[in-house]
Amino acid sequence: MDFGVFDHLDRGDLPLKDYYEARLTLIEAYEREGFYAYHVAEHHSTPLGMAPSPSVFLAAVAQRTRRLRFGPLVYALPLYHPLRLIEEICMLDQMSGGRLEIGFGRGSSPIELAVYGQNPAEAQRIYAEGLDLILQGLTRKTLDFAGEFFNFKDVPMELEPLQKPHPPLWYGVHSPESAERAARRALNIVSLDPAVPTRSFTDRFREVWREVHGDGDAALPKIGLGRFVVVADDDKAALRIARRAYPVWHRSFQPPGIAGSPDTVRTFLRSQLDTAGANYLIGQFAFGDIALDEALRSVDLFSEQVVPGLG
Repeated sequence: MDFGVFDHLDRGDLPLKDYYEARLTLIEAYEREGFYAYHVAEHHSTPLGMAPSPSVFLAAVAQRTRRLRFGPLVYALPLYHPLRLIEEICMLDQMSGGRLEIGFGRGSSPIELAVYGQNPAEAQRIYAEGLDLILQGLTRKTLDFAGEFFNFKDVPMELEPLQKPHPPLWYGVHSPESAERAARRALNIVSLDPAVPTRSFTDRFREVWREVHGDGDAALPKIGLGRFVVVADDDKAALRIARRAYPVWHRSFQPPGIAGSPDTVRTFLRSQLDTAGANYLIGQFAFGDIALDEALRSVDLFSEQVVPGLG
């Protein structure tokens, strides 16, 4: 089992310059501790997201790390011109030595789309068309495309990704139907929902995967489960940090989480992973007003005392 990190970069109490530097320092720790990938959210005009341009922040991540994989979870496609996004993806993949993982979505908030002058009612259609267009642009030398929103003729694709045919793809699932779509396209998936409903998603994903690809579980993509994680030397210390930091985090986003000693966290996560049927855990270690030293200690304890009991 691999372990990853999910990050909103929600507003803390540091000046932004210091905030970004602290987060990059923490990401260096993720690499030292052997995490598989760092996944960053995209949000706009809200304190939930201080990295509204994932590509800009991930370019810094590419230069501060050497092995850690990384990527957006997800690019909100209605807010991008697809040609520009193709170019950014190619640059990031080349600059990182082929470590980019890419997720695409329609955008989680109609309000954020409306701020950009987009019609939320069109978001799903723009997402579907944009995804097909981008995948074509990443795999062809010349782009021809005729759609409802985008039309291109003989556009030269001067850039290409290092990973072939393109970087690995990710998709957030919230239902068995979305899990089925992801399985048919051989996408990695992640759920932030509770473990019991997530199991219905992962069961459907495995069922469709075997029907379509016939490779068995050994070839499965990553089936991710996202959870907030705070690890301290004992339960009391961990709960003190989490109870202080969590209310600072955006109250409208509340996936389950765990705060406790290594033993407490290990027991909880083992149960969650087994119940959900997941093979990849994505922990959110920094949120609210959690300080850098608190996050670093949490990551150290997680890697040294929690991971060995989960793998």
